[in-house]
Amino acid sequence: MTGVTKEETRPKDSRAIARKGRSRRSRSFLVQYGPAILIIIAAIGLWELIIRVAHVPEYLIPTPSEVAADMKSDWPVLEPALLVTVREILLGFVISAAAGVGLAVVLHLSGTMRRAFYPILIGSQTIPIVVLAPILVILFGYGILPKLIIVALICFFPIVVNGIDGLRSVDDDLIRMMRTLHGTRWSIFKRVEFPAALPSIFSGMRIAATFAAIGAVFGEWSGSNQGLGYVMLAATPNLLTARIFAAIVFLTVVALGLFGLVSLLERIFVPWAPRGSKQ
Repeated sequence: MTGVTKEETRPKDSRAIARKGRSRRSRSFLVQYGPAILIIIAAIGLWELIIRVAHVPEYLIPTPSEVAADMKSDWPVLEPALLVTVREILLGFVISAAAGVGLAVVLHLSGTMRRAFYPILIGSQTIPIVVLAPILVILFGYGILPKLIIVALICFFPIVVNGIDGLRSVDDDLIRMMRTLHGTRWSIFKRVEFPAALPSIFSGMRIAATFAAIGAVFGEWSGSNQGLGYVMLAATPNLLTARIFAAIVFLTVVALGLFGLVSLLERIFVPWAPRGSKQ
C-alpha cells in the first residue's frame, strides 16, 4: 500500500491528459499548416536574396526586411489608416452576411421570388464594382457609407448563392419524414433546411471574407482621405514603395484574420460540418 488516494492522483491525470491534448493539437497544426508556412518562409528568403544580389533599388521593389522596417517607422501613419480600413471591412462584411443570408432564405421560401430575382442577381455580377465605386462616391460623398456599400456588394454574391444552394440541397427523405410528423413549413425550415444549409452558408462567408479587403481598397481609391487604400495612393507618386508593400501586408493579415474568425464561428455554431480530409 502506498497510501496515495484517488484524489491525489486525479490532478496528475488531468495534467497529463491536458498535455497530451496540447501535443495532439500542435501536431495537427503542423501537419495542416506546416508546408504552407515553410513555403512562405522560403519565398520571403528568396525574395530578400534576389533583391540584394541584383541590387534592385528600394523604390522599385523593396526587400522584406525594408518592408518590415517601414512598418515600424511608418506606424504612426499606418495605424490610423489600418483602423479605418478594418472598420470598413468588418461593418461591410456584417451587412453583406445579414443581407445575403436573408435574401437566400426569401428566395428559397418563395419560388416566385426566386424565379424573378435570381437571374437579376446573376446578371448584376457582370457589372464591375470598380465602375460603381465613383458613382457611389458622387451619390453618398466621401464618408464611410460608399465603402460599406462596395464591401457589401463584393461580399454579398457568394453568400447568397451558397446559401440558396445549401437550402435546396437538403435530403428529401428528411423533409418527407418531417411532413409525416405533421411538420409545418416553418418547422421544416427551422429544424431541417436551415441547419443543413449552415455549412454552405459559412463556406460562402469564408469566400466573401477574402474579398472584403479588396472592396474596402476599391472604395478608398475612388474617393477618400483616409484608410490603407488612400495611404497606397498617396505613397505612389512619392515612390514610397516599401510603405505600399506594408499596407498590402496589413490588408492580407486583416483578410486572413476575418477568414479565421468566420472559420472559428463555423466550428462553434456548426460542429457537425465536415472539416475536410484527415490525411
